[in-house]
Amino acid sequence: MSELEQQIANRRAKRRRLEEAGIDPFPSIVEYDFEPSAAHDRYGHRDAAELEATEIVVRVPGRVSAVRSHGKTAFVDLSDGAAKLQAMVRRQELDEASLTVLEGLDLGDYLLAEGPLIRTRTGELTVAARRLTLLAKALRPLPEKWHGVSDVEARYRQRYLDLVANPETRRIFEVRAALVRELRAELDRRRFLEVETPMMQLLAGGAAARPFVTHHNALDLDLYLRVAPELYLKRLLVGGLHRVYEINRNFRNEGISTQHNPEFTMLEFYWAYSDFRKLMDFTEDLLGRVATAVLGEPALVYREQRLELAPPWSRQTVRGAVAHHLGVGEEELDHVADLAPWLRRHQVEPAPGVDPGHPVLTAGSRAAWQAAHPDGEVPEGWYGLLLMALFEAVVESHLIQPTFITHYPVEVSPLARRDPADPRFTERFELYMAGMEIANAFSELNDPEEQARRFRQQLEARGHGDEEAHRFDADYVRAMEHGMPPAGGEGIGIDRLTMLFTDSPSIREVILFPLLKPAPEGEAP
Repeated sequence: MSELEQQIANRRAKRRRLEEAGIDPFPSIVEYDFEPSAAHDRYGHRDAAELEATEIVVRVPGRVSAVRSHGKTAFVDLSDGAAKLQAMVRRQELDEASLTVLEGLDLGDYLLAEGPLIRTRTGELTVAARRLTLLAKALRPLPEKWHGVSDVEARYRQRYLDLVANPETRRIFEVRAALVRELRAELDRRRFLEVETPMMQLLAGGAAARPFVTHHNALDLDLYLRVAPELYLKRLLVGGLHRVYEINRNFRNEGISTQHNPEFTMLEFYWAYSDFRKLMDFTEDLLGRVATAVLGEPALVYREQRLELAPPWSRQTVRGAVAHHLGVGEEELDHVADLAPWLRRHQVEPAPGVDPGHPVLTAGSRAAWQAAHPDGEVPEGWYGLLLMALFEAVVESHLIQPTFITHYPVEVSPLARRDPADPRFTERFELYMAGMEIANAFSELNDPEEQARRFRQQLEARGHGDEEAHRFDADYVRAMEHGMPPAGGEGIGIDRLTMLFTDSPSIREVILFPLLKPAPEGEAP
């Protein structure tokens, strides 16, 4: 028998002895006054004389985190995860049931201590326990020490132990909750209406992503878990709800990385009569205010780099950012043939649907292409796809301070309004911080005929092997035909934002129960 198996056997034996003594190890009703944190908040300022004069009798529950015996006196630390309160137990002052509970106590048990609040000779706030009630018997021991990175997957798999053993983990999720609360408060203050949209959909729309498929038995109908709530929220614009938002769960059947989890949380909002420029100003103000409320200032430190959130933030176009990082002028990246040498130099794979053997990609330069093919045509859409592939390869990781990257190619922005100055691009931005995309927004396309044409282009891309291309949503086009006001829409990734606010290196650190492969059989008894 292993040491762990022996400890479990000993705890089960204690349970049986408690039951034989008439003590329920899992009672259903608990009457209590304060948890340890609240007891400190309410009485932590009182000195020993004040406590002795008033004789405040309290009932305090908590998890047993330490037991120290000194002759006929025992000291038990009760924890609520945020703070601990000591209980001083003199055996001769206990009734028989309480003494039995004390003798059967293990670390990890939940206990209620009842008695007057005092301060010990060392000045520690303490319950002078006269009665002990077992609230829950822990049949498995808690980890004595968590070993950090070597146990990283076990921390995610057994988050309940991670929360007990690592105060920093609890802090991460307290910050996450505060972040969501402040985002909601700011949007409510600006008269946005919080709504809920379907998580099971007939068509997976609103983002370029592979969906998860499920089945409705009663209707005998295949459905998709939503990849984004976008198209439903914009239907609400048609319906006259001109400021709406949803804090939503999305599901995308894609790879897992330090920045990607198949199930994730987004804030998505839509604002009639605004556009992507107005949303950039709005986002600077929104995230600066939230950071100040949660962290105390409009700044944060991520991976030893201080990110300044006070406006204004840098604004660059996709093509401008690529040109800057390559050290060339924007006009030198105006054609597929201009991009081809840089794609080869940086070993960038062509996007789905692009023929890597096409002469425009294999020519040595734009001049060589034009000389050999004076009337040559490049398939529509290649320029935008290849520009984005180059952007992702050479620019993204360098965007540390808050930066708006604007004017994305229309091929990767099927729901965004075209830029009237250059219809190859759209009125769209993505916000980057610490090399990560944090937000995505654009001036919404509200021309139903143009939207239908874009959907048809996406269907062609699917036919050429792009499994993430958008499907044709006829009902959405029909809704737009009733009239959708000009609007701006934005999605902000809650998980990645929490990574920044808590200096967490992986998205798994900020999701309570991230998706993992099943544990190997026999990993733990």
